[in-house]
Amino acid sequence: MAPKHDERELEYFPAEELSRRGYVDRIQRVFTEHLAKNGLRLTAQRRRILDFFLQADRHLSQEDIYLALRKHGLGRATVFRTLKMLEECKLVNHVIGSTGTPRFEVNLERPHHDHLICVDCGRIQEVRWPKLEEIQEQTCRKIGFTPKWHRHEIFGRCRECSKKAGA
Repeated sequence: MAPKHDERELEYFPAEELSRRGYVDRIQRVFTEHLAKNGLRLTAQRRRILDFFLQADRHLSQEDIYLALRKHGLGRATVFRTLKMLEECKLVNHVIGSTGTPRFEVNLERPHHDHLICVDCGRIQEVRWPKLEEIQEQTCRKIGFTPKWHRHEIFGRCRECSKKAGA
C-alpha cells in the first residue's frame, strides 16, 4: 500500500548526478555479475524491474512492481523471481509492512537503518539511532555474543495519521 500523504520514504542517492549515475552503474554491474555466475543474463524485463527500483522513492511491494510494469509484458512470476535474485545478491532487502506484506528497498552501500511502519497508511519511515546501536554493540561484547545482523521495525501511526486519528 502506498503512503496516502506526499512524502518520500527513501532518501539515499548521492546528490550529484554523476555520483548517482555511478551508484546506478555499480548496482547494475553487481546484478549482471550475479546473474552470470548463475548462468543467467540481464534481460530487458530484469533491467526494467531494476530500473523501476532505482527510480523509486518509497519501499515497494511485489504487487507495486507488478502493477506498474505489467503494461510492459511483465508477469507476477518474473517479478517474484527477479526480487528473489536481487535479494540473493544483496542489492535489495525487505521490510515487513503493516499488513504482513514484504516491501523492498535498494540496499547496496546504504547505512544501517531501522523502520517505523504506519499501521494506517502503510508509510515506512527510515530512522538511524547511533546511541541505540552503541548500546547493542556494548551488550553483545559484554556477554560474548557475535551478532550477524539485526533489524528493528516499530509499528504505530505516522504524524499525519496520528493527527487524523486525534481529530
